[in-house]
Amino acid sequence: MKIGRYELHALDTGRFALDGGAMFGVVPRALWEKTNPADGRNRIDMATRALLLIGEGRKIIVDTGIGTKLSEKQRDIYRVDLTRFSMTNSLAALGLTAADITDVILTHLHFDHAGGAVERLNGELRPAFPGAKYYVQKRHWEWALKPTEKDRASFMNDDFLPLREHSVLTLIDGPGEIFTGVELVVVNGHTEAQQLVKVADGSRTLLYCCDLIPMASHVPLPYIMGYDIRPLVTLEEKKRTLARALDEGWLLFIEHDPAAEIITVKRTEKGYAIKERLELSHLTGEAEVSARGSA
Repeated sequence: MKIGRYELHALDTGRFALDGGAMFGVVPRALWEKTNPADGRNRIDMATRALLLIGEGRKIIVDTGIGTKLSEKQRDIYRVDLTRFSMTNSLAALGLTAADITDVILTHLHFDHAGGAVERLNGELRPAFPGAKYYVQKRHWEWALKPTEKDRASFMNDDFLPLREHSVLTLIDGPGEIFTGVELVVVNGHTEAQQLVKVADGSRTLLYCCDLIPMASHVPLPYIMGYDIRPLVTLEEKKRTLARALDEGWLLFIEHDPAAEIITVKRTEKGYAIKERLELSHLTGEAEVSARGSA
């Protein structure tokens, strides 16, 4: 798919699992398990899906997945599976390697989004994309250095401190355009200063929803993660985002849903719901994309 000056590709970087109750907050298991069945340890299947933008002389990745640094115990807790999908394999399918990436936008520094930003090689921690600059919101960086007791387990210093040590880190102060046609949208419900990525060309818009809407089943407004530090802020941010997505025909890129890559939304008597499930690789014709975008 192409939007403006960029080719867009979905990169499936792996599979893992998190507690279903934590993923759906106050929503009862009897409801969320209809769409997201849990295993014997109450964990639901999840993806780590990055976005690749190619254009303007850049190869930009949004989020990096879990990576390969977790201990055996951690891999068991989160049921990490990189056997079928990985960043390396997804890039290779496009004829690319980590060395080709010029820029990495990290939406936030939780381990399932930033773990793949740094790799361990011969016992040394180093940036996994050796030629890239990394971009993080300044307020979020400061939060990650001193998280609360509630969210401390989501941050692992080895995922991001080496970026500063290797002088590849750029801290961004607030929302706005980072590259031509690529805008950062800052939200604060899930964590302090999470930056969503919006790609637009005046007729088509794609929003990388990250953990504002982590899975397709999180479209209904009350479906908010227990991990969120400010759930009522998340609620208001979802209302604003879904209203614009509906009115302006946005494509919503879903990071954590194994079965839903792109969705569009509609309004029903019960609130917002999924209208279509799409894939970037199938949105090839400009006329087709434009028609879907105006729905």
